[in-house]
Amino acid sequence: MDLATLIGIIGSFGFVIMAMMMGGTVGMFVDVTSILIVFGGSLFVVMMKYNLAQFLGAVKIAAKAFMFKSDSAEELITKSVEMADAARKGGFLALEEAEIRHPFMQKGVDMLVDGHDADVVRATLENDIRLTSDRHEVGAEIFKQFGDVAPAMGMIGTLVGLVAMLSNMDDPKSIGPAMAVALLTTLYGAMVANMVCIPISDKLKLRSAEEKLNRSLILDAVLGIQDGQNPRVIEGVLRNYLPESKRNINTTDETGAE
Repeated sequence: MDLATLIGIIGSFGFVIMAMMMGGTVGMFVDVTSILIVFGGSLFVVMMKYNLAQFLGAVKIAAKAFMFKSDSAEELITKSVEMADAARKGGFLALEEAEIRHPFMQKGVDMLVDGHDADVVRATLENDIRLTSDRHEVGAEIFKQFGDVAPAMGMIGTLVGLVAMLSNMDDPKSIGPAMAVALLTTLYGAMVANMVCIPISDKLKLRSAEEKLNRSLILDAVLGIQDGQNPRVIEGVLRNYLPESKRNINTTDETGAE
């Protein structure tokens, strides 16, 4: 569970609802017509921009904003060095029984065990990185589009409410409900965009960048193992993916040579 996302969304809605309660009751801020215009309208407008598979897939991708467990770069480096050492001592077949949690790393190791050429391994894994990044980008973009469309639908609802109000000025009882639609649609649009969709879009972009970085690290590790490089050399190369403060290691190998 991503606590930052969970705390952020609960906290933002909590403070807004608290403010509503201080000004009266929460019920006065609920209007079915406004909900239909903003939520229903935004849903179908965004759906028009993508194919159905992309649109429905965004729901699964959005879960990464809340439920996401990424292997740290340090863990991937440690595992890569272990595999490099095992491959150097027992050949690529020694990696066949290795316990690997990361599916992308498992895919690379399987290609080594199967004896694929370095060019084939590089091309396959780079293509996997690109396609995965593209899918994640579409998911983040869909929520960004929700963030753009929701306030626009709120403005449409505001205009609908104003037209209804001005058309019934002779009936004082109709002015209140029409004004509620006019104001609440703007409120709903702003809340949906700025408290849900745009933050989720930004978090998905962050997750995509983290995953792309980890996969690039794994690609370099797999190619280094295939090339038969010294495990310490591989570790030194991979630690360039870490922040500068965490890169310093003892690069002296077992023979004492640097």
